[in-house]
Amino acid sequence: MLTSRLFTSFSNWVAQVAGRPMTFGVSLLIILVWALSGPLFGFSDTWQLVVNTGTTIVTFLMVFLIQNTQNRDGAAIQAKLDELIRASAAQNVFIGIEHLTQEELDEIRAKCEAKAKAEAAAGQAEAAANRKAAKAAEKATS
Repeated sequence: MLTSRLFTSFSNWVAQVAGRPMTFGVSLLIILVWALSGPLFGFSDTWQLVVNTGTTIVTFLMVFLIQNTQNRDGAAIQAKLDELIRASAAQNVFIGIEHLTQEELDEIRAKCEAKAKAEAAAGQAEAAANRKAAKAAEKATS
């Protein structure tokens, strides 16, 4: 659980930093410095390998961090929607659950689904009882 929470915090931080205009500016500056240093290194294979390797590693790692963030955000949105559908007055406890770990989100979703099933079963039983009562009242008055 601690590892999951640390990874969640780290991926949130990376997603926030990666989405800032300053991050784009710094990345652009790095590429410009690399491009301008080409003549200094004679446009060698090593010079090209530096940027290729660096961008490949960053891209590879970012895929997993961004996917983790999207998975949690999607699960949190789904849990919130489930709660809005289930309840006429949604619970404020669902606000901010996108910051929870995947395990915590799964637990919340399972509880929402169990509540919805229990309420659906109770609603069906109540509807059946109402139909029986209506038939009995109709028989009694006719």
